[in-house]
Amino acid sequence: MGKEIEDKVMEALKTVMDPETGMSMVDMQLISRVEENDGSVNVEFIPSSPMCPIAFYLAQEIKSAVLKVQGVKTAKITCKGHMMEEQINKSVNEE
Repeated sequence: MGKEIEDKVMEALKTVMDPETGMSMVDMQLISRVEENDGSVNVEFIPSSPMCPIAFYLAQEIKSAVLKVQGVKTAKITCKGHMMEEQINKSVNEE
């Protein structure tokens, strides 16, 4: 079922738009990894710049979209390549 949920997650992520470009995170190729294991989904994304001012917002939007996918129990979002990635990852993954 992993691949099926991963595909659904990628479809859901097409709804997460970068407000500056009007393009989805998927279309901008900013989603670098989606993995599902027993309902737990890990998504890794790379903001468009190391100082992207909306990276916190995008991380929350990604998590929200992933959690709406049927079959997803938990979502862990990992931001890579941002000057505040540690804070973003801590913030978005707090329970």
